[in-house]
Amino acid sequence: MVSPHSMQHTGLLPKRRFLVLFLPSWATDCLKRRDHELKGPLALYERIKGGLRLAALDAEAARMGLRVGQNLADARAMLPGLTVREIDRPLLEAIFADFADWHSNASPLVAVMQDVTAFGDLVLDITGVAHLFGGERPMLRLLLSRLRDLGYTVAGAIAPTIGAAWAVSHFARSQVVEADALEAILDALPVNALRLSDSQSSGLIHMGLRSIGQIRGRDRKALQARFGVSLLERLDQAYGLLEERMTPRLPLAERYAERRFADPIGLMDDVLMCAQDLAVQLGLRLETEGLGGQTFHLFLYRVDHKVMALSVNSARLTRDPHHIAKLFSNRSERLEGEYDPGFGIDMIRLAVSSIGVLDAAQMGAFNTEDGIEDLDQLQDRMSSRLGTLAVLRTQFVASHIPERAVRLVPALVHEPAAPPPVAELTRPLRLLPVPEPIAINAEVPDGLPASMIWRRVAYRLLKASGPERLGAEWWRTGQRLQLVPPPVPKKPEPGEKPEPPPHIPDLALFDPEAMTRDYYMAEDGEGRRFWIYRQGLEGETRWYLHGFFA
Repeated sequence: MVSPHSMQHTGLLPKRRFLVLFLPSWATDCLKRRDHELKGPLALYERIKGGLRLAALDAEAARMGLRVGQNLADARAMLPGLTVREIDRPLLEAIFADFADWHSNASPLVAVMQDVTAFGDLVLDITGVAHLFGGERPMLRLLLSRLRDLGYTVAGAIAPTIGAAWAVSHFARSQVVEADALEAILDALPVNALRLSDSQSSGLIHMGLRSIGQIRGRDRKALQARFGVSLLERLDQAYGLLEERMTPRLPLAERYAERRFADPIGLMDDVLMCAQDLAVQLGLRLETEGLGGQTFHLFLYRVDHKVMALSVNSARLTRDPHHIAKLFSNRSERLEGEYDPGFGIDMIRLAVSSIGVLDAAQMGAFNTEDGIEDLDQLQDRMSSRLGTLAVLRTQFVASHIPERAVRLVPALVHEPAAPPPVAELTRPLRLLPVPEPIAINAEVPDGLPASMIWRRVAYRLLKASGPERLGAEWWRTGQRLQLVPPPVPKKPEPGEKPEPPPHIPDLALFDPEAMTRDYYMAEDGEGRRFWIYRQGLEGETRWYLHGFFA
C-alpha cells in the first residue's frame, strides 16, 4: 500500500487544474437581478427552532455588521432600513444548478460544491482548457469580470486541487496557485479553509492550532483519534496527497464542436444554420476516428447566464451531418413557445454521446441499397418531430404464446431481440387485443368445429384444419401458475384407523391443462378465415376467437 506522502513524490496522481468560483452573496444578488425594486441592504431569513434567523446577506448588509445566524429582530434594530425576505432554498438551489450549467461554456466539467452550502460554490476542471482563453490568468479574469458585470459578488482561484482552490477563493485574494507554491499558500490559511465542521474548527482553535500549517506538524494518529478521519482526508485532499473527485452537472462529452459569436444571435433559423455547420465539423472528426454517435446534444448559451439544451437520438450509429442537422430541425418544431433566446445567444456547442465504432461504407456502382438505412433515418426524423413514444415498431419476443410473441417498442430502441418465429408456422395477419369467447358446435367431442357464435352473430364453418397445440410457459419468471391441489384424505369411519396425511412435495405440480390451447384455422361460407382455439384438455373446455387471416 502506498502512503499519501509517497504519492506526491512518485507522481501517481494526475496533474490537473481546478477553478473555484466563490459567490458569498449569490442568493441576495440573484433576487436583486430578478426583482429590480429591491434596493438597499437585503437579508434573507428562515425559521430555526421557532425563531427567525438570518440565512443570507448581501455585501452591503454584511458591511453594516450583520451576520448569518443572527436574530431577525436584532438585525432590524441594528439596521432599520434593512429589507428582508424569507428564503426559498429549493428555488435557489434549482436556479444555481442552471447557473452552474451556464459555466460549461468555459469548461465541459462543472460541478456544484455542496460541502458547506447548496449554492454559492462552483468548481470547474480546466485541465487542457485554459489555452483557449490565453492562459489561466486571463481565463480567471474573464470569468470574474463577466460575473461582476452581471451584478454578482465573486472571488475565484485556480489551483492543482479542488480543496486548495476552494480555500484560496474563500480566505485569500483571487489568484492562480502554481504547484510549487501550493504548500506555502495553504500553510498560512486558517483551519476553516479545510471545509471542516464547526465542532472540528472550534476544537482545533481551542488547542491553539489556528493555521493549516500548524496542523501538518502534529501527530496524525492523535488528530484522527480526536477529530476523526475526515480531518486528515480534507488535509490530504488540499495538498494533493489524496484525490478528490468532482461530480459534473452535465455528462462528459469528449467530442464536440462549438462556435462563439461576437454579437449574440436570437433567431431559431440562425441557430439551426450554426448547428448544421457544427455537425459538419463534428462529423469530420468522428470520421477521422472511425466512430459514430447515437445521441447528440445542442447547448445554447445565453448572455444572461442561462443555457438551453436540445437532445436528439438516432436509431443507429451515424455521423452524417445532413441527418444530424435534420434531427435538430425537426426537434425545434416541437418547441413552439418554449424557445426563448433571452438577450441573445453568444455560444453554441454540439456534443455527441453514446459513441461506437462505425466503419466507412463503400459507395460505388456495385453496392446494393436495401433501404434499411433510409428507413432508420425516416424513423429518426419522425421521432424527433413527434416524440420518442409516438413512433413505435414491433419486436419479436422469445415466446410461443401468440399475444406475447411480439411487442411494441420505440423505433429508436435497438436492443437484441428474439429470433423470428419458425417460418412453417401459420399465423394470422391480425390478432385481437384479447381473445374473445365464442360458442362452438362440434361434430364429435374431439372433432373439428362446425359453427360458432361470436358477438351474437352465427358463422357456419365449412372447412377447418388443426389442431396446433400450444402449452403453457411454465418457465416464465413471475408467471402466475395454477397448481394441482394435493389429494384430500378420506374421513375415517367410526373405529377405522385414519389414513396418513398425503405427501406434499416442496414444489406443487404444474397443471398443463391450465394454459394448453388447441388452435384451429376455420373458414366460413363467405371465405372468411378465423383463428380459434380450445382451452383445456378434458372436462370443461372453452373456445376463443384470437385472430383473422387475410
